[in-house]
Amino acid sequence: MLQRPTIAIVGAGPAGLTVASILQRHGWKVTVFEAETSQQARDQGGTLDLHAETGQRALAQAGLLAAFQEIARHEDQDTRMLDYRSATVLAEDLPAPGEGQRPEIDRRALRELLLSSLAPGTVKWDHRLKTVTSDANGSHHLHFENGISACFDLVVGADGAWSRVRPALTRVQPVYTGMTFVELWIDEIDERHPEIAEMIGRGTMFALHAGLGLVAQRNGGGHVRIYAAIPLTLAEAQRPDAALAGLGKAQLLEWFDGWSDKLLTFISDADAIAAIRPIVALPAGLRWPHQQGLTLVGDAAHVMPPVGVGVNLAMLDAAELAEALVSAAGWPQAVAEFEIMMLDRAAGIADDAASGFADMFSADAPAGMLDHMNSRRT
Repeated sequence: MLQRPTIAIVGAGPAGLTVASILQRHGWKVTVFEAETSQQARDQGGTLDLHAETGQRALAQAGLLAAFQEIARHEDQDTRMLDYRSATVLAEDLPAPGEGQRPEIDRRALRELLLSSLAPGTVKWDHRLKTVTSDANGSHHLHFENGISACFDLVVGADGAWSRVRPALTRVQPVYTGMTFVELWIDEIDERHPEIAEMIGRGTMFALHAGLGLVAQRNGGGHVRIYAAIPLTLAEAQRPDAALAGLGKAQLLEWFDGWSDKLLTFISDADAIAAIRPIVALPAGLRWPHQQGLTLVGDAAHVMPPVGVGVNLAMLDAAELAEALVSAAGWPQAVAEFEIMMLDRAAGIADDAASGFADMFSADAPAGMLDHMNSRRT
């Protein structure tokens, strides 16, 4: 039997759990370390559209595609752009029934699906990584804030934009894009706010103008998340708690002076301001010298602005790393070859993501996004 490495995955998000699920399906042992104290410790974020060629492909390799199709929200795949002054529809992308290839699933539901495929005890909760060190034998030691340390042959950093594994490979850190998303929530949208529900439609709504934006997404159970995109300064973005405390609805509405009163109800009628999210990205084309036994996937390797590719790319990374490990004659070479392929692919996608994000908040917005939506329909 070929020698199998001891494997640690840092991060129990979609990427980390996908690696673990596929490896366990092939009989490999793996341990996942997660900073959160439990599966239910915090809100997992909004809805995700999983693409057939990436996210769904990864779930198929984990044996979970059929289960995903049963719980996914196939009815919430619509996209529409509203005019910021009149709230009228400028463009729509409405897949015909049965034709949509990007069904939605809430992040929490996706995590629960992936966790359900793992052996009990695979995930070690309440293990926030502090540092990674390596010894002369090529082993890597994980040191956690709870005082526990553990040693592995292979460490996979799947711990997001502010990865604690990445510093063992490169000093490069994400850079602030200049835009911050203020997240607001509305529950029971159809019953309590039918006018807002009608503007959103069945999926995601955008309203963009001159560097500002309102984005609303349907989640499961009648929950809607709204993102008010504003250009805060770097100093404000680096102090999210302080900025949020001084950024109530009244202050937020001032940013959108002159917008349609109908659209302003997305802010004024929100149940709560839930979070403030400075949008960051790693430099497109980031690379690092390969180090045996250490690698990154997903946002830890190539965090990009949110334009609909992040989780799909992360899950594809994860699936291809797992498949490379189980099919190769030697795991070190498999990881090295995977890393080159992943970074080559991510470089081009990161350029496109940065360009698309810039279009969303350019002076002539929403012109660029309208062109994109129109091209998808032809």
